[in-house]
Amino acid sequence: MFSKLKARKWLIAALVPAVFGVYYEFALPQHATVQAAQPGSARASTTTSSAQARLPDFTKIVEDNGPSVVNVSVSRSQPSLAQGQKPGVPGLSPDDPLQEFFRRFGQPGQPGEGPQGAEPEIQRGLGSGFIISSDGLILTNAHVVADATEINVKLTDRREFEAKVLGADKRTDIAVLKIQAKNLPAVKLGKASDLKVGEWVAAIGSPFGFDNTITSGIVSAKARSLPDENYVPFIQTDVAVNPGNSGGPLFNMDGEVVGVNSQIFSRTGGFMGLSFAIPIDVALQVKDDLVQYGKVTRGRIGVQIQDVNQALANSFGLPKPQGALISGVEPGSPAEKAGLKSGDVVLGVNGKPVNQLSELSGAIAGTKPGSNAHLQIWREGKSRDIDVKVAELLDQKTAANSGGKNAPGETSAKLGLTLRELAPEERAQLKTEGGLVVQSASGAAARAGIQPGDVILALNDTPVKSVEQLKSLVQKSDKTVALLIQRESSRMYVPLQIG
Repeated sequence: MFSKLKARKWLIAALVPAVFGVYYEFALPQHATVQAAQPGSARASTTTSSAQARLPDFTKIVEDNGPSVVNVSVSRSQPSLAQGQKPGVPGLSPDDPLQEFFRRFGQPGQPGEGPQGAEPEIQRGLGSGFIISSDGLILTNAHVVADATEINVKLTDRREFEAKVLGADKRTDIAVLKIQAKNLPAVKLGKASDLKVGEWVAAIGSPFGFDNTITSGIVSAKARSLPDENYVPFIQTDVAVNPGNSGGPLFNMDGEVVGVNSQIFSRTGGFMGLSFAIPIDVALQVKDDLVQYGKVTRGRIGVQIQDVNQALANSFGLPKPQGALISGVEPGSPAEKAGLKSGDVVLGVNGKPVNQLSELSGAIAGTKPGSNAHLQIWREGKSRDIDVKVAELLDQKTAANSGGKNAPGETSAKLGLTLRELAPEERAQLKTEGGLVVQSASGAAARAGIQPGDVILALNDTPVKSVEQLKSLVQKSDKTVALLIQRESSRMYVPLQIG
């Protein structure tokens, strides 16, 4: 018995290193290969490169910049709930775990109207920020401090200060705070334009209220456009960002701030691998305007634009999908005065290429009103240059919606559309000389997303005034056309495969 037990122990002792040797080989990065020693060999051969096998080390980033990242807590007053009304987020079950999450971490629900004379309830929220000057200037998100009645900033040394909002810009989600303190540790600022897709980055903030938490990942994409966010070319990362991280800094491996963490895409309310940061270049430009003028001044030229996909590129004869397609030009705007029109594709602005609409929006918004913007555009199969005098961006009224009449229409079989011409009063309301109302859509048109009530204004860059003209243009077209449609107050090009 003793000899068998002893033999078994020796066998286990011999197998353990082999088993763990296999584990470590699989745990190493793919570019690092470790060969285990074979019986009779003089020594194990190693074919690793220490530079390649070394994983990123974020310790210095935390040591140098952790004290510059602050916790931002806010208080907001809201009306008390009506008698019998339950608190929480509308649309979620009272038993849903997200209700507890929102309650604990300050996410707003829809307040009810409280009983007359009731005291307002205090709602609390959490966010992050970072010090950009030693005299107490702090950057954070505008949504973190929106409607706040009190803002408290806590440093890593446990000192707390009441903060004042110097300015906030909802379009870019940037706010500037000021606390009364001196000799504070400020972050080192970098350039988001120097970032490369695939490089390592790290975020420091207060997710779920856990102060000075660092998470890391890589840059997943640059100049990312998000719905209703046309003025920010977002940095997309897979860095874990959760509620409380908003307003915190995004660092490159040199310990420089390259972005301000702003939002995530999620189906659960928590991080799912998609986080977005505002480029620090954009944030600093907004900061300068807010500190100096108390508001942000932006340029505008008066156009509606959309991204160019492969189908639209084919329709307009572009060599590849690129640029920002102009789908609408505001009457009397700088764009109209300069000769821009629907169907033009902007390929560059002020000598820099435009690959997507956010790059054009950001460039024009950052141009000083009164100065010229030099545009490279694509029109009728060739490139040309146009100079536009930039105006100041102001709040604009939405265009009037067209009223439809049930007059009989004509059918375009190739497009799958039943159409009628606009009545004179409808043309006046839409400020157009032509246009066709969609009465029904089937086949290719329905698959492309065209709906009854849409108004077709042009095919590619040619305005349409009658159904017969549209049919003639379709007959002369290739397999793909782009229809300029107006839906409520928005104009857009819709690519369509003709049959």
